[in-house]
Amino acid sequence: MADKTITKSSTMTSDYYKQTQIDQTLRLREVLKTLPPFAKDYFRAMEPKSSAKTRINYAYDIRVFFHFLLENNPIYKNYTMDQFRVQDLECIEPVDIEEYMEYLKVYKREDNEMITNGERGLKRKMSALRSFYSYYFKHQYIATNPTLLVDMPKLHDKAIIRLDIDEVAMLLDYVESAGEHLTGQALAYYQKTKNRDLAILTLLLGTGIRVSECVGLNLTDVDFKNNGITVTRKGGSQMVVYFGDEVADALENYIEADRKVITPLSGHEEALFLSTQRKRMGVQAIENMVKKYARQVTPNKKITPHKLRSTYGTSLYKETGDIYLVADVLGHKDVNTTKKHYAAIDEDRRRMAASAVKLRE
Repeated sequence: MADKTITKSSTMTSDYYKQTQIDQTLRLREVLKTLPPFAKDYFRAMEPKSSAKTRINYAYDIRVFFHFLLENNPIYKNYTMDQFRVQDLECIEPVDIEEYMEYLKVYKREDNEMITNGERGLKRKMSALRSFYSYYFKHQYIATNPTLLVDMPKLHDKAIIRLDIDEVAMLLDYVESAGEHLTGQALAYYQKTKNRDLAILTLLLGTGIRVSECVGLNLTDVDFKNNGITVTRKGGSQMVVYFGDEVADALENYIEADRKVITPLSGHEEALFLSTQRKRMGVQAIENMVKKYARQVTPNKKITPHKLRSTYGTSLYKETGDIYLVADVLGHKDVNTTKKHYAAIDEDRRRMAASAVKLRE
């Protein structure tokens, strides 16, 4: 048995998180250059209570609003983006906001790509606009806030997609045996990535960590002595998430058989999961890997890393019935978020109650 102790250090994970924040901050600055100049005040005010990624998404969403005005509002047809002033926000009527909501359902981006939004896309873009208006209204830059006079899009509950217990076993079994059906380059690639992919899938299914947290893991974040990994949560806080023997075996097998014999490229020496280019794996790469295997096992379910997280949360709640434990392990700041996703499982128990009490034997 190989030595299972890897010294835990949070420094490198923190450095990775910091670099990600720096990259996103620089990206946000570039997006802000494409917005009206006064918008910088709003994003500066958002900074203490939001992540850089959230601010980037809001910036893109608000840019869509101003493009809508340039394209569809006769008052602004001769404007350029930098000519907008904060006072222009007061000229927008509730009917304009309603027209914008209709526009969001189908519109063309600057590169002529057709964009469509469902309920959740509409809700997010309208939430961004309402927040944007709220800042200037609260700070008395404008005297009216038309977004408050327009109803927000209604969201209908979506069925939570997750893997059943037998599907989890089928997925992991498939990853272990997929080579039997492959030849040539496909077989060579599979053999090179099998242990890594099995370790990632087992880790996601066995801990419920986010794909971004998985990507940020370093070798030094794995503690086999206590069977725990140090993950950097949203907002930068760190937490130890514990795992069982199946996860430990999969991680150890990958580290001993593959990771320790790979020489990473400069700057990627500490990364736990490496791509075939010897760089830290990215979020997109793990998402593609999960989809590649999952569609072979459950073609009727669109399985993503987040669905694996839901699978873990569901299993943990069914086993413990403790919604607060599930919230803590998943890193939810608000237990209501957890309840919304997992407490619906109580429906199963209520159905069981219907047949639990016998009126006549």
